Amino acid sequence: MSATGMTKHTPESLGLPAGKRQHLNEGNDEFMDLDQSNDIQTETASTSSDNVEYAYIPQSETKWQKTVERVVRSVVSIHFMQPVNFDTETSLCSEATGFVVDCKQGIILTNRHVVGPGPFVGYAVFDNHEEVEVTPIYRDPVHDFGFLKFDVTKVKYMKVQQLELHPKLARVGEEIRVIGNDSGEKLSILSGFISRLDRNAPDYGANTYNDFNTEYIQAAASASGGSSGSPVVNIDGHAVALQAGGNSETSTDFFLPVWRVKRALEKIQQDQEVTRGTIQVQWTLEPFDKCRRLGLTSDIEEKVRKTGEDINGMLIASVTLPSGPADGLIKEGDCLISINGELITSFIQVDDIMDDSVGKEVKFMIQRNSKNFERVIKIGNLHDITPSKYVSVCGATFNELSYQLARIYDIPVKGCYVSDASGSFQLGGSELNNCWIIDTVDDQPTPTLHDFIEVMKTIPDKSFIPVKYHHLTDIHVPLFKNIYIDRHWSSSFKLATRNDKTGLWDFETIQKEPLKNNEISVKSARFLDLPTEFESCKQLNRSFVQVDAIYELPLDSFGGHVRRVHGVVIDASRGFVLVSRHAVAHDLCDINITIAESIIVPAKVIFLHPTKGYSIVKYDPQLVNAPVQTPKFSDTPMQRGDKVVFIGYNKSLRPVVDETKVSDIGVMNIPANSNAPRYKATNVEAVLIDSTSGQKCHSGVLCNKEDGVIRGLWLSCDGEDDKMYTTGIDISDVMWELDFLKRGEEPDVKIIDVELSSISIASARINGVPEEWISKVESSTGIDKFQFLYVPSVSVGSNNKPSCPLNPGDILLVANNKLVTRIRDIDTAVKELEKNEEQINFKVVREKQVIDLEVNLTRTKSFVTDRVVFWSGCALQNAHHGVRQMINNLPSGVYCTTISSGSPGRFYAVGITNFITHVNEIPTGTLEDFLKVVKQVKDNTYVKLRIVTFDNIPMAQTLKVNYHYFPTVELRKVDGVWKSFSDKKE
Repeated sequence: MSATGMTKHTPESLGLPAGKRQHLNEGNDEFMDLDQSNDIQTETASTSSDNVEYAYIPQSETKWQKTVERVVRSVVSIHFMQPVNFDTETSLCSEATGFVVDCKQGIILTNRHVVGPGPFVGYAVFDNHEEVEVTPIYRDPVHDFGFLKFDVTKVKYMKVQQLELHPKLARVGEEIRVIGNDSGEKLSILSGFISRLDRNAPDYGANTYNDFNTEYIQAAASASGGSSGSPVVNIDGHAVALQAGGNSETSTDFFLPVWRVKRALEKIQQDQEVTRGTIQVQWTLEPFDKCRRLGLTSDIEEKVRKTGEDINGMLIASVTLPSGPADGLIKEGDCLISINGELITSFIQVDDIMDDSVGKEVKFMIQRNSKNFERVIKIGNLHDITPSKYVSVCGATFNELSYQLARIYDIPVKGCYVSDASGSFQLGGSELNNCWIIDTVDDQPTPTLHDFIEVMKTIPDKSFIPVKYHHLTDIHVPLFKNIYIDRHWSSSFKLATRNDKTGLWDFETIQKEPLKNNEISVKSARFLDLPTEFESCKQLNRSFVQVDAIYELPLDSFGGHVRRVHGVVIDASRGFVLVSRHAVAHDLCDINITIAESIIVPAKVIFLHPTKGYSIVKYDPQLVNAPVQTPKFSDTPMQRGDKVVFIGYNKSLRPVVDETKVSDIGVMNIPANSNAPRYKATNVEAVLIDSTSGQKCHSGVLCNKEDGVIRGLWLSCDGEDDKMYTTGIDISDVMWELDFLKRGEEPDVKIIDVELSSISIASARINGVPEEWISKVESSTGIDKFQFLYVPSVSVGSNNKPSCPLNPGDILLVANNKLVTRIRDIDTAVKELEKNEEQINFKVVREKQVIDLEVNLTRTKSFVTDRVVFWSGCALQNAHHGVRQMINNLPSGVYCTTISSGSPGRFYAVGITNFITHVNEIPTGTLEDFLKVVKQVKDNTYVKLRIVTFDNIPMAQTLKVNYHYFPTVELRKVDGVWKSFSDKKE
């Protein structure tokens, strides 16, 4: 079941057989329309008594053709963005259909799920391919229709025509055409017959928009995406209904009657308020047999049936909301008899009365268990319980709970609703980012959005607070979570209010600067020994700390929000902690250290190793009064078969201790994430253990059971398709980098910027390695595997040149006159260089020839991203190391690492992993060049982009900027600190 035209609703188009039979009364020997004079055919039908002649008169294709030609001038294709999550809708880019219903004022009718309850940006394309900007001026609180407005003077090359709304002409058996933007096509014309007029509103699923309290029109068809908002017209070209949605499994289409649409249009045309009344009761149209079972008396049924032959049922109350106007007065199962003495047989009557009675008392006659009850109820305002504001703070958005959602769960229309549970308020997984209700913040109740705002004003930045909340699908289960308040990366604390005059949402800054967190105090904690039989290992948990890395902004194609693992303290006196780069991928983040599950202290990133998969962070040990210990590290490399004790932390962050042994040591080759190239560990010799404990733990160490000396680290690594790999690395392979810290220096490691892997002796022979070199390897001592290293790939430097003269396929023989068989041999050659030396002499086999090469080294500082620009929803930066490891040529210094949904970047398909080479034909080789050009681009204007894909395919694209919802913001490091720069004025 789907509402048509939205990405998350899968709508469908119509396809019904054309043709219509008309049976003439006996004695009529001719029935002719002026446009049908040549189309009369006759049939003879046999009966038991005689032959009766019937005339078969199909609808004239000529007249339908003229009707369609006239109607298409009113139909437009709507291309739109919904920039933010709001109420039941998520941010997206999509397309749909609409049609002009007022050619003088420029009013277009389409669906509510197109206009959306929240911010909307879009344009309409007429049949002659003229494009005009459209702004929303009305979306119905309940029914699936809304209006967009455009400037008629902008349509210069065709005469804009309108369609007239004629709801009375929707009749069973009526032949219709649906003319719209079906399946993304510019124009489609689909035919059918109306089969029902009294269907209850379709159900598109929970937690999303659904129409209710109205009849729907039904036709058999097979609708598809983009036809939402299409006019359903009869042969005279009158709009008798509005395409809304359908069921693709049964090929059934659903049309919205235009009774309420016509009334709303007339109000808008006269610049009057479109009043909408409610008593917060959902009615369903039930057949008489079910009504009788619920207590309908025969005298009422008889009276209702006499009102019309097509009356087959009555309205039954299915949901009465608590605290609503009808609470305690109307109950589920009550049959609606009359309102103000008027016998009720349809939803149309209910809407008519309540919409004209907002704020007034109305008499409802209901029947319950065969007894009549009269209820006097004051009609409420539907617009008052329809959200028109939202708050953005801490990277999340909030609005008042809507009638739409309250009705689904039969709860009062009241509450602080999380429409986008992101940032600090990531209450569920990425697949569950809405439908949360905030009950308390920092132990203060938040029953309304206003209360939530007032509480959030008092919360200091970078503080931890408790939040009580629940999910709409499980309202009986309260949930509790401690959240970290981010008002520095996600600095916005604004109120957005819908403005139907301009079609925009007006922003108001609630609090420009957050309160400072001045709570800096020394806290104490004690450790419990590890539950293990190995005495020397019981206190190793004093060398573990929990590391939480919180990411509010995208960088380096890294999509994590909160990554949590355990790190190893490598210097307790100065607060240095070694942790995997799976958790600390870059430094545009917040780091918090938890010690002994008791003390939380902030930390900062000190070092990001470009290849070996680890980072170093630092906390202030002066804030901690606890026996944190620096463990002892071994300087003896592990060998296969060595017995070790594995100590790790599982997914529940509980310690695991297991005696095991080293099963293998080999070069780690993790598959790259080709969809979003990002950092991956390379040139690391992976230590595998003969235990399943490592697969259950994301972090840990390998140590001796006799003395507790640490032999290796257990780390998590990112791979392809967001898979995570766990492996051990020998502590001796990283101690040289740690020596920088011991000397009080920032690590500045030199590496060969290529990826290395191993090949067997047999493969080396095939690829031309001379026998003398094979003999040297096989006669070597101190190694447990005969192999060579070769180069699968060479990275591109930031200067767009190969990082070194090594080529893919080269087999390494010697580094600085020493035989190379392991990664450790390369590391040793680098360590033995003098501080000012930048090259290593290699002897390699290339294309079966032994050659000598001088290979230059790259310093690690060049691998750190220090600038990112957010433009039109795109995060643009220099190509980071993960990209340069996978590409041969950098088309530009402007690389798109991610794109926000519902943004111009997504709408106009800039594309993740693409490079922007030109803006308005001006080259943009660097981010600085790019910023100079886009700063000259005016709001709501088009720019021409030249784009090169990751696969080096050039494209030209246009994009219309929108600074109101997507201002240009630059983040860059200044003296090692990230700072924000924006052109947008408050």
